[in-house]
Amino acid sequence: MENGKQPLLSSSGDQSQDQDQDQLQYFDPVATNTSSAATFVAGAADIPHIKGPADFFTQFLIESKKLWYLAGPAIFTTICQYSLGAITQVFAGHVGTLALAAVSVENSVIAGFSLGVMYGMGSALETLCGQAFGAGQLDMLGIYMQRSWVILLSTAVILSQLYVFAEPLLKLIGQTEAISEAAGVFAIWMIPQLFAYALNFPIAKFLQSQSKIMVMAVIAAVALVLHTFFSWLLMLKLGWGLVGAAVVLNSSWWFIILAQLIYIFSGTCDRAWSGFSWKAFHNLWGFVRLSLASAVMLCLEIWYFMALILFAGYLKNAEVSVDALSICMNILGWTIMVALGMNAAISVRVSNELGAAHPRTAQFSLVVAVATSFLIGILISLVLIITRNIYPSLFSSDTSVEALVKELTTILILCIIIDNVQPVLSGVAVGAGWQAVVAYINIACYYLFGVPLGLVMGYKLDMGVKGIWYGMMIGTIVQTCVLFIIIYRTNWNKEASIAEDRIKKWGGPTEREDNDVEKTAET
Repeated sequence: MENGKQPLLSSSGDQSQDQDQDQLQYFDPVATNTSSAATFVAGAADIPHIKGPADFFTQFLIESKKLWYLAGPAIFTTICQYSLGAITQVFAGHVGTLALAAVSVENSVIAGFSLGVMYGMGSALETLCGQAFGAGQLDMLGIYMQRSWVILLSTAVILSQLYVFAEPLLKLIGQTEAISEAAGVFAIWMIPQLFAYALNFPIAKFLQSQSKIMVMAVIAAVALVLHTFFSWLLMLKLGWGLVGAAVVLNSSWWFIILAQLIYIFSGTCDRAWSGFSWKAFHNLWGFVRLSLASAVMLCLEIWYFMALILFAGYLKNAEVSVDALSICMNILGWTIMVALGMNAAISVRVSNELGAAHPRTAQFSLVVAVATSFLIGILISLVLIITRNIYPSLFSSDTSVEALVKELTTILILCIIIDNVQPVLSGVAVGAGWQAVVAYINIACYYLFGVPLGLVMGYKLDMGVKGIWYGMMIGTIVQTCVLFIIIYRTNWNKEASIAEDRIKKWGGPTEREDNDVEKTAET
């Protein structure tokens, strides 16, 4: 992963180095120009070395078009899907303080833990499907998705025990009696959502790797509109409270699953879906190992800020602290969904380009994605600064909760800027297949440094919620800096070669090798 880096900027004298690079190319030798199309083109050449500002801005515009073709619908989809749970919390806040705390704890601790596992294990498909698609191995995409279904559904059966025994577990980790009981009952009602996660994340990676993002956005938008209406109807108008929340949230997720499956089974994915196959059960253990590496990497990131809710539960006036922090995490979650949309886009771009042996394009995609995400973070922060006296009342009618949310806005803004860049770097890691390395980095920066620092600042220095959050945010800053250093030192030519080896291992010969065999047979 290290051993030098592939430069983007070079003088005209460096052009002879391109000859070595050409040995990695999968594209047709006739192709000499980088495609300016909005979608990935496997037959296009890698971008040339950038020799000045004019070249940089030209390539920046071309890559931005490709990124936003993926990131726009992906951001919209992730925001819509995240908003299902967030809107449920908004309505729960108008049902009562205990109802909001119960939904917040279940979403953050029980569902948050499970989502971390499912999302992490499903992200293995970002590496495999993305690089296979880049190399022209479309037939393997459906097989990969089915293998992931087998693994994630089995995992969901195991994780369902966490939902069943949520109440005693929450009491064991120090949550109050009232919150534990309410959240425990709500968790049991939310078991169907767990199995929806198991199907959804592999489907998402399967479609994203083929740049079929728009259909996901349309389905998510319809689900969000229906979810909002029926949440208001059942939770407030008909007075069903938490029962109504569970019914609507489960139904919304399963609507998304069924709509996406209908789209895939209708034949719109061509060679990528050729029906169910027994091949899905082949090499499962190897697939499990890759899924676990992905899960460990992403779970450690997702659970990190989920832990904030738990730590707040140990403070004085726990219900107010949990409610205020939950509102901030809700807003942070919405903004992170924007970053995760860019995460999905850069993961697809990097995996596609490495699969097609375009290392410079993969590297430049990262530059564009980081710059774009940083600017988005600044824009969102400005909106929060302007509306800091307005938005807390949208989530709670309790004046003490609103006051604490206003106090936490400064930290929230800093966190938004950092967390708009960090997921992009993680997306590069997933696209390149570095999950195991990043998992070790996350353990050190988050849990050996960030969490202890946050606890010391929050409890020992008596800084409360703000101290916990500041400490853990410093852990995120350290992790982001380490990822920047690793990516800066990456040899992208070597990563393209590793991608070719990975495709051979999981999906047979590459498209280039198939063409070579055909030419040999003809002669």
